[in-house]
Amino acid sequence: MLRPIVVGLDGSRESLAAADWAAREALRRGLPLRLVHAWEAGMPPDESELPELKAPRYWARRILRSAMDRLNERYPQVYLSADQISRPAADALISAGAEAELLVLGSRAFSGFGGFMAGSVALATVAHVTRPVVLVRADLTLKDEHVPDADGRPSAHTPYRDVVVGVDPAHPCEELLAFAFENAALRSAPLRVVYAWQLPYVQSAAEAKARKAVHARAEKALAAVLGPWRDKYPTVEVIELVQEGRPAQQLLHATQDAGLLAVGRRIRPARLGMHTGPIAHAVMHHARCPIAIVPHE
Repeated sequence: MLRPIVVGLDGSRESLAAADWAAREALRRGLPLRLVHAWEAGMPPDESELPELKAPRYWARRILRSAMDRLNERYPQVYLSADQISRPAADALISAGAEAELLVLGSRAFSGFGGFMAGSVALATVAHVTRPVVLVRADLTLKDEHVPDADGRPSAHTPYRDVVVGVDPAHPCEELLAFAFENAALRSAPLRVVYAWQLPYVQSAAEAKARKAVHARAEKALAAVLGPWRDKYPTVEVIELVQEGRPAQQLLHATQDAGLLAVGRRIRPARLGMHTGPIAHAVMHHARCPIAIVPHE
């Protein structure tokens, strides 16, 4: 049985943009699309005669109906389903995401740094879902996924923008690399693989020699990790970016004109609470392209 693409809806512009992106992703992958809206905690799921519940229930149902109508009109080839779940939003999304090929959420709002802020529901969901989660900002359109045309104008008919993935060869993540290569292949897009390294302390007289040696080792280590994946996906153009600096900063720089960024998130024991890792946390708040957070052991 095929896992669906699942998108969380709350009626906001952000969630509608996420639904559009999810529908296009469902088309690319040949998967069904499931829309999920969380019924407010404490409200009975069955019909109630209480007047104070009728209006909230009406608006909750309208969110799904409106989204279904919108997506059916724009993406008639996608098989759609919709569910209201009588649970708090984060719990509902975590449960739905566990059965998804991919969970897609909208960003909350732009931050002062030019990226977007992930709201509390998105943060809680990302920290606990065991499947990849993609965050999409409110103003993303189909044309934003493609490179500009020859005149520099937005276009939906040009090639896809690059996919970017952050990798640490010391801790290779098969799930993350599989996700990145698959998405680059689906889009026939180049894959930029970013490995950021930092120079350990050395005396200034030996700094230049040490920097050269560390950089050479980093290039060799990354090439070794990517070798099997290049063989598995021979049609994917791979661009290796081995840069000195902080990983989050190098990733944000590499995604300035990218179509999708993929980063890993190590699965933590439940007792540690919400944890996305410093790199995922930074890019979630500041990157402008859609961000995929891929959990791994």
